Amino acid sequence: MHQETLQLIQILEKTVSPDKNELEQASSFLEQAASSNVLGFIKTLSDILRHGGNSPVARMAAGLQLKNQLTSKDPNIKQTYQHRWLSFPEDIRSYIKKNVVGALGTETNRPSSAAQCVAYIAVAELPQHQWPDLIATLVSNVCQANSTEIQKEATLEAIGYICQEIDSDVLVSQSNDILTAIVHGMRSNEPSNHVRLAATQALLNSLEFTKANFDQPTERNYIMEVVCEATQSPDSQIKVAALQCLVKIMSLYYQYMEPYMAPALFPITLEAMKSENDAVALQGIEFWSNVSDEEVDLAIEDTEAAEAGRPPARVSRHYAKGALQYIVPILLQKLTKQEELDDEDDWNPSKAAGVCMMLLATCCEDEIVPHVLPFVKENIKSDNWRFRDASLMAFGSILGGLENNTLKPLVEQAMPTLIELMYDNSVSVRDTAAWTFGRICEIIPEAAINETYLKPLLESLITGLKAEPRVAANVCWAFSGMAEAAYEAADANDDGQVETYILSQYFEFIVQRLLETTDRLDGGQANLRPAAYEALMEMVKNSPKDCYVTVQKTTMVILERLQQVLQMESHIVNHSER
Repeated sequence: MHQETLQLIQILEKTVSPDKNELEQASSFLEQAASSNVLGFIKTLSDILRHGGNSPVARMAAGLQLKNQLTSKDPNIKQTYQHRWLSFPEDIRSYIKKNVVGALGTETNRPSSAAQCVAYIAVAELPQHQWPDLIATLVSNVCQANSTEIQKEATLEAIGYICQEIDSDVLVSQSNDILTAIVHGMRSNEPSNHVRLAATQALLNSLEFTKANFDQPTERNYIMEVVCEATQSPDSQIKVAALQCLVKIMSLYYQYMEPYMAPALFPITLEAMKSENDAVALQGIEFWSNVSDEEVDLAIEDTEAAEAGRPPARVSRHYAKGALQYIVPILLQKLTKQEELDDEDDWNPSKAAGVCMMLLATCCEDEIVPHVLPFVKENIKSDNWRFRDASLMAFGSILGGLENNTLKPLVEQAMPTLIELMYDNSVSVRDTAAWTFGRICEIIPEAAINETYLKPLLESLITGLKAEPRVAANVCWAFSGMAEAAYEAADANDDGQVETYILSQYFEFIVQRLLETTDRLDGGQANLRPAAYEALMEMVKNSPKDCYVTVQKTTMVILERLQQVLQMESHIVNHSER
């Protein structure tokens, strides 16, 4: 082995060093090597990756460095790297390709580094009609009787990465071969869960370009059978990946799903929704969110077709309406499983259930009410905050889909209870109550600016502005909607001017409180400061004539603040100050 290769191996092993100096040295050495002779660098990396005698760390790091010379998260750099690769001499490219394909299944670490290298070379070459025998090689790696478990797994990973990264048109002509390998790896008699998982994830990435296979009933039946079987795997990762496939299949191939719905998809997804495993439950919920989404689109298509006097291209099977009575109770149950300390970025079944409920309401409209209302009435005053919060969430979620004559009496009847919940001792409940008012002000504002409840509602919202950032931010949203609604409901004079409106007597006070909110020390949390400025903007934008003095004062305050910010700009030294 050359001295240079040995030195590179030692450097690669230092890329996982706990010593910061060693890490920095390794990093600058690798940058230097790449910039001084990129082709030699890539070639040597492929040798290190291919050679089984090297340490797993060196091989994994070589694969990573090689991949980084082939692709980038920045689309422009990625394109430059692809052009650069294609400009290398063909004999050297062939040598490197032979190395990376040969390394598939020889590594001891997961996931395979070689699989990524194969994929990113393929992404550069296949669209240019180069590397014609690659797919056949990968398929035989998976389907040959003497292939090892790790070889099948790494090859399926490579197929998955290629399908994920490449334009689907490029692979359409080879979809049969690719599917053969994937389905071979997914079969229930495949002894290795690692192989089944890699195959199921590869299928998920290949669904876009297998349309021709879904158009054929026998092939479609076989794919559906294999996927449905995989959802029953005791291995939760396989189960989740197979459910993700079902979610995507539902979106891409809705029109073919009728024969599978009652015997398979309905029971499988219902069971998944009930699961205690969050990842499984999320996919079950996502399936029905997707069905609702799809059926809302189909309803729109149907209306457009009727207006144009032609039959619609696709028709809705109304799966969501048919399933309401079974799905809604599970969603309501999931709504009661909130996280105690809610992290906004944390996606969980409780949040997913709320979104699914909104989509179902948009899709099924008034038909959802009898399935949700009894739960709301029963739990809105529960001793357990989780149930109070869940019933509020359920109530707020269904508002968007209902007809006005169903909606108005519902909301008016709920007003006193909703206002009371703005003072609840649970921050989650107050947060959801404020969010519900945001929804009401957006969807049925006449209920919010109703004389009967206006004063107590405003008092509760003003109190909410002093609450935790997440509550206050939702209150700001409610004020935005309220300002617009009040202005639209007001009578204009002959010049189109609005002289006064229902919020006039409270206008200055609300604006003052919103200005104070923009100054809160914790305004950086939960998007509070932008939300408060947004609400101020809506108040100003929707102000009647008798509030113009306050508007002028407010404008001056904002201008002064802008002035201060612009002066600060010249003193800013670093990123965190900005």
